[in-house]
Amino acid sequence: MLRARRVAGAFVAVTIGVALVAAAMLLLAAGRPHVPDRFAAAPVVVAGTEAHTPANPFPPARPWSTRAAEDLAARLAAVPGVAAAVPDRTFYVQALVDGRPRQEPSEGHGWSSVRLAGLGLTAGAEPRKAGEVVVDRALGLAPGSAVTLLTAAGPAPYVVTGVVDAPLLLVADEVAAAAAPGVRAIGLVLAPGADPGRVAAAARTVVGGDGRVLAGSARGALEPRADARTRWIGMQVLTGTAALAGFVTVFVVASTFAFTVAQRRRELGLLRAIGATPRQIRRAVQGEALAVGCAGSVAGLLIGAAAAPALGRVLIDAGFEPATYTVGYALWPIAVSLTVGPLVALAGAATAARRAARVRPLEALRDAAVEQRPMGRARWIVGGLAVAAGVALAIGTATSGDAQDGATFALYSAMALVTGAAVLAPAAVPPVVRLCRGGAIAQLIRESTLTAPRRTASTAAPVLLTVAFAVLVSGMVRTTTDAYAAGRAADVDTRWALVPDRTPGLSDAVFAGLPADAPLPTTVYTDDGVLTAVGVAGGAAQAGEVTVSASTNRRVGETMTVVFADGEAVPLLVAAVAPTGDLRGDLVLSRDVVRAHDPSALAPAVHLREPVEPPAGSGARVVDVATWAAEADSAEDRLVWLATLMLIGVSAGYGAIAVANTLLMAGAGRAPDVRVVRLAGATRRQVLAFVVGESAFVVLIGAVLGGVVAFAALLSIRAGLSEQVGAPVDLVVPWSVIGVVVGLCLLLATLAAAATARREPAVQC
Repeated sequence: MLRARRVAGAFVAVTIGVALVAAAMLLLAAGRPHVPDRFAAAPVVVAGTEAHTPANPFPPARPWSTRAAEDLAARLAAVPGVAAAVPDRTFYVQALVDGRPRQEPSEGHGWSSVRLAGLGLTAGAEPRKAGEVVVDRALGLAPGSAVTLLTAAGPAPYVVTGVVDAPLLLVADEVAAAAAPGVRAIGLVLAPGADPGRVAAAARTVVGGDGRVLAGSARGALEPRADARTRWIGMQVLTGTAALAGFVTVFVVASTFAFTVAQRRRELGLLRAIGATPRQIRRAVQGEALAVGCAGSVAGLLIGAAAAPALGRVLIDAGFEPATYTVGYALWPIAVSLTVGPLVALAGAATAARRAARVRPLEALRDAAVEQRPMGRARWIVGGLAVAAGVALAIGTATSGDAQDGATFALYSAMALVTGAAVLAPAAVPPVVRLCRGGAIAQLIRESTLTAPRRTASTAAPVLLTVAFAVLVSGMVRTTTDAYAAGRAADVDTRWALVPDRTPGLSDAVFAGLPADAPLPTTVYTDDGVLTAVGVAGGAAQAGEVTVSASTNRRVGETMTVVFADGEAVPLLVAAVAPTGDLRGDLVLSRDVVRAHDPSALAPAVHLREPVEPPAGSGARVVDVATWAAEADSAEDRLVWLATLMLIGVSAGYGAIAVANTLLMAGAGRAPDVRVVRLAGATRRQVLAFVVGESAFVVLIGAVLGGVVAFAALLSIRAGLSEQVGAPVDLVVPWSVIGVVVGLCLLLATLAAAATARREPAVQC
């Protein structure tokens, strides 16, 4: 029963699916946090207590004040085996090259931190006083050179005293202490021969509950928050890709085996007629699936393992992983991949095995080319209920004023509509086909599809699902991106914005002499977690007082104690409580208070009534509000779009493979049809045109049905977005993406049909 031609499609589907899962698992296994290079020579690091907040999944550790850090470092230095305990101070600074900020590095450290990295000078001397700096060799500056550093206060002149071969900017320790009075990590340099495990255990006794002791790979928790966020996004993309690959593989394998069983009803009927039991038939189909799954797992694992390193480099280039990301090989991804193939194949063949077991012996005597009942009562009920649910959810999407509820309704609406369309496709195919007219070949294609609407619908179903998914997801992402940009622009009553230019924010020097409100955000810590505080000028808040959001659950007249970035605990009197969402952060207080406790805080974009010329070398530029709105989340939007293309690529690839598999398997069953056409006088070219044309026609039917369903869902999404952002929203459809998806399905379908037509001996008269 195991015939290569019949199971080739399932083998290809399992192989590709396991290859994707194997590659994704290996990439996920490589996604562990990387120990920052600046702690390479510190086997043990003591970090501030971990802060938790739902709003920010990557908050910084709670800082110690200068006094507390020095006291803790002195006690850690006394631990046996510790040669030095070095507080690591981190603050904002960028070098200006040719008048523009150099994006890397954008952090400064005290000179003492060089011991934690195990670095030495490649030239020059260490910085000993204010105005001196050691720079990265990549900047191309020699000792004695003048360089301008952009800080939170503004540009400042420095002299290069030394060069290191690392992306670091190092200043004198007293300068670092002024720029970063709060300390979040203390690195321990060990004496020769000291055991890191024993030192870590002793350090935990010293630290108690005032911090975390990290040793070995656990130091990866100290990686930059930007890298942690990038890594998290990459993990979500890889997880989604692996899940989609597994789901679609089950779908393709199920379709393949279902089609195989339908073609072999006479064969199965003969087996039943000679005494085969339903259990034996079921086990035979499951045996085929298991063999296909095992073979596909091995082949897919080899392909996925070979492709994983190259894919890792692609993820880094695309921005889904930080530059420190490296791909290796681990045991558990290999074990998972080898298990996925058989499980997916058995799951996909489960329904087909049950259907095969129900074949009766009399099926061997039937040979009807015309389908007797393309739509059963149960199919009508299921399809009707799915469409009704999809329409109801679409109405909910269009009328929802909440972004999260709208997205949930939209997703479920699309799933219901696509399911309903796939189930009702045999009923939808004949009306669509009857609209088509043409010559002899076209009429032959028309009548052939009308003769077997269920077969046509089965072949078109993968295209329907693929096109619907591509149109819906790509259109939803693009429409949502433009809608939120339009909403941001509509919320602003100015025409211009002052925005960072190659910097993470705006320094104080940018606003000198400008009539602009420059709110200064910072992170503060309370016993309840992490909060965002915004400092404003002009007496909006007095020193020692604070306005809080209602979400903080504070009351007027209450005193709340917050810990600032410098590690100092400051009591603040709650002067007012604003409704949730009315403030720019959780707290609003005096800008001077924020600056005094966070010397590295940077301002975000600032809106202007009239365009101004920012100071040269300040890392700022002026744009119109529309540009600001479009660029506000451009980095995240780019990653979301790339992730969308990856998911569409997986879906489209599988959809095209499913169509090709179905057509290749259908070739044997269409041999009598081709023979009749040849006997009727058709030439080989006409037969080829008939077979290829029918395949292309089926693909186009699936594309039309899928597009109609997706556009219906997109219209409700657009209406819901308009309600949410309070501004008109245009429906954006990436036609190029849809064209590629439909073109891929057409190409593979055409190639499969042509191969089938040329291979069939019935074509020869």
